[in-house]
Amino acid sequence: MSLFLGLILFSFLLTSIGIIPFIDMLYALKFQRKLQQTKDVFGSLTPIFDKLHKHKVGTPVGAGLLIIFVVSFVFVSIFPLLTLLGIEVTQVYPLKKEINVIFFTFLSFGLLGLYDDIKKFFGFQRTGFFGLKMRSKLILQVLLATIISCMLYFSLGISIVNVPFYGVLHLGWFIIPFSIFVIVSFANAVNVTDGLDGLAGSVLLICLFGLWILSFSIVDTPLSIFIALWIGALIAFLYFNIYPARIMMGDVGSLSFGATLAVVGLLLGKIVALVIIGGIFVAEIASSLTQILSKKYRGKKIFSAAPIHLWLQYIGWPEPKIVQRAWLIGLILTVFGLWLDFI
Repeated sequence: MSLFLGLILFSFLLTSIGIIPFIDMLYALKFQRKLQQTKDVFGSLTPIFDKLHKHKVGTPVGAGLLIIFVVSFVFVSIFPLLTLLGIEVTQVYPLKKEINVIFFTFLSFGLLGLYDDIKKFFGFQRTGFFGLKMRSKLILQVLLATIISCMLYFSLGISIVNVPFYGVLHLGWFIIPFSIFVIVSFANAVNVTDGLDGLAGSVLLICLFGLWILSFSIVDTPLSIFIALWIGALIAFLYFNIYPARIMMGDVGSLSFGATLAVVGLLLGKIVALVIIGGIFVAEIASSLTQILSKKYRGKKIFSAAPIHLWLQYIGWPEPKIVQRAWLIGLILTVFGLWLDFI
């Protein structure tokens, strides 16, 4: 345990040292929020969001890139040293194959999100240069998720899901389409939730602590180390992301972190627990999807604005109040999810 706690502190320290120069670099590159650029997960403009958040224009976006770099760099640097230091490494799956799945997800969805950030900030969607429509981006997400799901099934042999009060559910090859759905859903769920200062990052942090505890229950050293490094970097990011934010996560972070969160749940075989622990993300994407489908097929909205956090802000809730209550709900959902998994 001392090793994992030390890794959280080390990752926190390293990210804390790098984040201020990183913010300055984002200013220099003009990686900053602009008006009339925000779209929902289906590509529709969100003028209510832009109206309520116009004071955030100019805030640097892209902290996810720094977190991805720090976590990846530290993991690659320290993991080979563990055996030399006499630290026992235990794992559930073949070591290299498990690490490949984790970092392929972490990096590939991060690159897709980085492209989306670059496209927005430099106006590629207006000029048509190197631009992708939302449908094309969703196809890319499904393609990446398909590769990851095949790796989980064929390389790691994952084909089960643990269901509370039932036991182990064997899905066989059906785990592939199931995993695709889970990965794409959580990638977009975290992306949709990343709308208020400190919201997505804090809810994600609470989820990771829950999954970190579950990783100890299966004694998976590489997964526990990865989550510990991720937690440390997120804490440092949140110091600068809480209201009023000095830097935002960006699609590079939200897509990467959402997809990787899903993969961690799949590696643990705890998707039911993940859905409960990540209940805030589930509610956010469900409200956004319901709004879109209602507008398309019923011709009218269900909410004045969607997702839920935007609706609460629209009806007058202060931004910090929404975020702080999301923390509390996320915390109790995590406790509930862990309780269900351990009974």
